[in-house]
Amino acid sequence: MTHLAITHKTHYRFRNTIALGPHRMMLRPRETRDLTLLSFKLDIWPEALIDWSHDVAGNTVASASFPSTTRELEITARMLVDLRAPVWPVFPIAASATSYPFSYAPDELTDLGALATPQYCDQQKRLLGWVEPLVAARPTDTLALLKDISHAITAQVTYRERETEGTQGPLETLDRGWGTCRDFAVLFAEAVRTLGFGARLVSGYLFDPRQDRIGTTKAGATHAWVEVFIPGAGWIAFDPTNRSVGSANLVAVAAARNIHQISPVSGSFAGRDTDFLSLNVTVNVSAEVANYSRD
Repeated sequence: MTHLAITHKTHYRFRNTIALGPHRMMLRPRETRDLTLLSFKLDIWPEALIDWSHDVAGNTVASASFPSTTRELEITARMLVDLRAPVWPVFPIAASATSYPFSYAPDELTDLGALATPQYCDQQKRLLGWVEPLVAARPTDTLALLKDISHAITAQVTYRERETEGTQGPLETLDRGWGTCRDFAVLFAEAVRTLGFGARLVSGYLFDPRQDRIGTTKAGATHAWVEVFIPGAGWIAFDPTNRSVGSANLVAVAAARNIHQISPVSGSFAGRDTDFLSLNVTVNVSAEVANYSRD
């Protein structure tokens, strides 16, 4: 079991005094069998009215409204978690799904819905042309196939930090040959959906005690990966940026069909474009040795 202390700070600065519009925050980790949230504290300045809810995917959402004007906005989330995911996981995949291709049960397929359908326009089926040669045979080992797709992305696409917002489409990432962790995740999700798998995008934090993983900066950053639904095992995490399988180093905050649905902080302000000065995000994930009590 690993105790982690995580601090995620977002700081906006404006040239003039502005009125803030509603802000939506997805910062509270998702609890699972392998992750327990011990405490969570959200601090916002200037003072805000906060409502809590869950979205259609079950993610915890904080909605903030601001009664006063300001020249700065600072959002700080502090959390303590227990991470128990094994480093070498063994997945209890159902016998019917150990080999690809397989069929989801009717209820599973209905519930997966759009999660099993490619989300980007690809009329020439270029992505299918890229991923199909990775299918060694039919049938082939399901888990090995998914690992091969993840490794192919790492082999063909170079990781490169990008400060600008937004995410590249899967074909754009292949054409450019570089991308961020969120671009890797989108490419992987679309590739496996093209083969009929149900997949969802995940945002959260990467625990990197040895500083040998890709996807964080010196100041820290959020991370993105993919979960694929396989009968028997359920949702299995694949981090194509680091060629890893399982959640041993991952703290999931939000999961959804599209990457834009899991932005940690989103909102608006009333003013001119030139009023915006800067956005600074810092994330710190560190191991803690202490006794905690749940809030």
